[in-house]
Amino acid sequence: MTLSDTALIPAGTGDTAAAPAKTGTGAGTKQGRGGQRLYALDGLRLLAALSVLFFHYLSRGGEASDAWGQPSREILPSVTPFTDYGWLGVEFFFLISGFVICMSAWGRGLGQFFRSRITRLYPAYWAAIVLLSVATAVFPVLAHRPDVHRVLLNLTMLHEPLGTPAVSGVFWSLWVELRFYLLFALVVWRGVTYRSTVAFCCLWTVGTVITHAANDRLLNNLLVPTYSAYFIAGIGFYLIHRFGSHAMAWGIVGVSWLIAQETVLAETERFSKIIHADLSGGVASAVVTACFVVMAGVALGWFRHLNWRWLTFAGTLTYPLYLVHESLGHLMIYGLHDHLSPATTVAATTVAMLVLAWLLHVLAEKPLARRLKRTLERPLPSSGIGRRANAQPPS
Repeated sequence: MTLSDTALIPAGTGDTAAAPAKTGTGAGTKQGRGGQRLYALDGLRLLAALSVLFFHYLSRGGEASDAWGQPSREILPSVTPFTDYGWLGVEFFFLISGFVICMSAWGRGLGQFFRSRITRLYPAYWAAIVLLSVATAVFPVLAHRPDVHRVLLNLTMLHEPLGTPAVSGVFWSLWVELRFYLLFALVVWRGVTYRSTVAFCCLWTVGTVITHAANDRLLNNLLVPTYSAYFIAGIGFYLIHRFGSHAMAWGIVGVSWLIAQETVLAETERFSKIIHADLSGGVASAVVTACFVVMAGVALGWFRHLNWRWLTFAGTLTYPLYLVHESLGHLMIYGLHDHLSPATTVAATTVAMLVLAWLLHVLAEKPLARRLKRTLERPLPSSGIGRRANAQPPS
């Protein structure tokens, strides 16, 4: 999600390219109106990643409890009322993703869109899989060594629909992202305009409601109804950011918020069972609402003066941190908790994962992305049919 948006803005809310937009704000290599970076989005992405990290270290149970040698929710009970809701950081990721993907796709063709997504998602992911597989093989104390077939299939990011266990539990969200990309590719194929984007949001919203009513497995896998409202709302917020407030865009956001309020209640019940705690649907709904309000602030330019350069650096850490923090963090906790206090163990592990994320970005993600980009930009080979047809027969 580090691609710039250099397209021209249509006049009003139409579809004809006209003058560049007025003012904007920025984040990561993401560009806002007027070509300015939306720095706030980078900080928000890192905040979401850290909320997930603390949830996995102090609330998740399972491997976390094995790492601590006791139930993880008993380690720092004073903070568990907050970390228990850290899983909502993933929902916030999806909300931001809708905004950023719509922005990065504007003015791009289908080939450019897919190349940008592949070079963004896969390099750090491949490096993380190799690192996690080696770590698990060398220290098989919390998880079994993944077999070669499992690792290779994970490299495609298609393991989830094929029923193959992930190398790390956090990888489940990448399949959700991939399906969003595939769906939004339909808009890119037709040409990203205000009207085509609005039509996409409306159709996906209707499809989401139908899927909930029909409980159809095929539709459920295709339309991602549990999380679709976040992506759709993110797109709506970008339309507001790019074109200004309009009843249609706010309607998209409002309906998506209402649907998210319903789906998050079901997710709250599910996570209550996972962590064996009585989570509050009201608190989860309030957190989701706060995420929507913050994104409204991004869309309306409330954070346009938040242009600290270090936020860009924070943004580069987010994806690799998300990929490696769970499994490697648990291994570090396993090795440290008998020697340090719980708070110091969590702090040291968090800092170590941030440093590791930076190393992964510098040593693997950036060079691999450059090479992959060059490879994907090579023209496809022609079929050769014309050459054969014009070739002279041998004498």
